[in-house]
Amino acid sequence: MQFNIDKGDDTMLDANIKAQLKAYLEKLQRPIELVASLDDGAKAQELRSLLGDIAELSNKVTLRDDGQHALRPSFGVAEPGQAPRIHFAGIPMGHEFTSLVLALLQTGGHPPKVDAAVIEQIKALPGKFEFETFISLSCHNCPDVVQALNLMAVLNPGVTSTMIDGAMFQNVVNERRIMAVPTVFLNGAEFGQGRMSIEEIVAKLDTGAVARAADEIKAKGAFDVLVVGGGPAGASAAIYAARKGIRTGIVAERFGGQVMDTMGIENFISVKSTEGPKLVAALEQHVKEYSVDVMNLQRAVKLVPGELIEIQLENGATLKSKSVILSTGARWREMGVPGEQEYKAKGVCFCPHCDGPLFKGKRVAVIGGGNSGVEAAIDLAGIVAHVTLLEFAPELRADAVLQTKLHSLPNVTVITEAQTTEVTGDGQKVTGISYKNRQTDEIRHVELEGIFVQIGLLPNSDWLKGTVELSERGEVVIDARGQTSVPGVFAAGDCTTVPYKQIIIAMGAGATASLSAFDHLIRN
Repeated sequence: MQFNIDKGDDTMLDANIKAQLKAYLEKLQRPIELVASLDDGAKAQELRSLLGDIAELSNKVTLRDDGQHALRPSFGVAEPGQAPRIHFAGIPMGHEFTSLVLALLQTGGHPPKVDAAVIEQIKALPGKFEFETFISLSCHNCPDVVQALNLMAVLNPGVTSTMIDGAMFQNVVNERRIMAVPTVFLNGAEFGQGRMSIEEIVAKLDTGAVARAADEIKAKGAFDVLVVGGGPAGASAAIYAARKGIRTGIVAERFGGQVMDTMGIENFISVKSTEGPKLVAALEQHVKEYSVDVMNLQRAVKLVPGELIEIQLENGATLKSKSVILSTGARWREMGVPGEQEYKAKGVCFCPHCDGPLFKGKRVAVIGGGNSGVEAAIDLAGIVAHVTLLEFAPELRADAVLQTKLHSLPNVTVITEAQTTEVTGDGQKVTGISYKNRQTDEIRHVELEGIFVQIGLLPNSDWLKGTVELSERGEVVIDARGQTSVPGVFAAGDCTTVPYKQIIIAMGAGATASLSAFDHLIRN
C-alpha cells in the first residue's frame, strides 16, 4: 500500500490519491461509519473536509459529526451503530495516512496480513485495554505501532486505540511529559516507547507467551545453519543457506534490525529510493519464500562451541546447529555521561525525524559532526528555535556540501573540540548539557530542552565476550570468508570488522558467510 502523501498537515487529497483510495474502499465487505468530534478551529474544518472526501468515495462509508471524544478535532472509525474502538486525534496525513486506510479496510471486514496464530492470540486476550499512541506525522516508526493497535481494536472488543498527534495536542504532550515518539499509554499508564511490532505488543500482554515460545524452541532439532540476527546480513545468509536445501533457522531479537529505524535509503543499488520498513518487509517476504524457521523476538545470551554449537536464549531455551552465522548488527552509540540514562526519552533522543516535531520552537543540541549529525542539525533547524551542534574533534567530519548548508542556517551554532560531560535536568525532563572545551579545559553549560545523539554505532556483541575473538571496538573478528575464531561459527554485517557499515555490504557479507558455512558442512 503506497500513497505519496505530503508529510505535513496538508489534508488536500489530489485526484490521484482519491482514485487510489476509491479502489481500496471497493474492498470493504461491510459498511463503516466515520464519527467526527469537532470544534470551531481551522484544523477541525480541515479534518471535516478530509472525512467528507473519504465518505464521497464509497457508498459503504457514512459520516456523522456528533462524536463525543474528549480530544478535538478527532474522529472514530466503527461499524454503524457501534461505539468506535479506533480513534484518530488529529489529521492522519503523512506517514499516518496508511494507518487511516488500513483502519477503514479492517473495520470494514478486509482481512489483515497477520499470521493466523497471532490473530487468535489477540482475540483471546481477556480484559480491557485502552491504548493511546502519541505520534508525529514525520515519524516513520509510529505507523507500525498505530496500525498494530488499531488491528487489535478491530479483532478484540476489549481493545480501544487512539492515535494522538503530539504537534496538534501540545497541551496533552506537556501534561504527560512526552518527549519521544511513538509513546504508548495503556489504561492511563506508560506502556512502551519506540517501534513495536504487533507480535511484541501481544507478547507483553499475554503473560504465557514467553513460556510457550520457550517450550516450542526446546522441541526443535538441530539445524544445519542457524543465523543469529534478522537484519539484511541475516536475511541474506538465511536465503543463501535455504537455497542449498539444508535445514536453516533464523533467531532474532527483532527481524529487520536497525534498518527498521532507517528513514531514507537512496544508495541501495537498483532501488532508487526506499525506506527501512519497506525494505525489511521485502526481506521478510523473500525469506518466507524458502523453508526457513524464523524465531522472532528471541534474544541470544550465550554461544557454546562444540560439535553441535549451542545458542542459549534469554527465555531459557537452547538451539543447536552444525554451523552458526552471527549477524546481530549494531545499535546507537551513547554518550556515556551522567544524566544520559536518566533522561533518555525525556529529552535525550536518537531519531531527529521522529522526535523533532515535539521540540518545535525549543532549543536543542545535536551531538556529532559526521554526516548523520549535520543532517540532523539541518533538519531540526527548520523546526526548533535553535540548534547547538557539539563535535569532539577540531573540525566537522560531514561532507562539504552538508557543512555549507549547515553554516548558512541562522539558528545553528557549531562548537568543535567539545567533550560532552553531563546531561542536566529537573528530574522530569532535560534542561541542559555541559561540555568541556578541549583546548582550555573550561566547563561550559548550554540551557536547552532536547539532545539528539548522533555519534555512530556499537556492535551487538557483548554476549560473545570470552567466546569469539572481538576487536578493540567490540566487533567480531572475521577473515575474508566470514570465518570467526571459533570453527563452524561465521559472522556478517555491522557486528563484524568488515569496513563500511552499509546495507548492501551487509547483504553481500551475509551471502559470503552462508556460502562459507555450507562449505564447512560439506568438508566436515
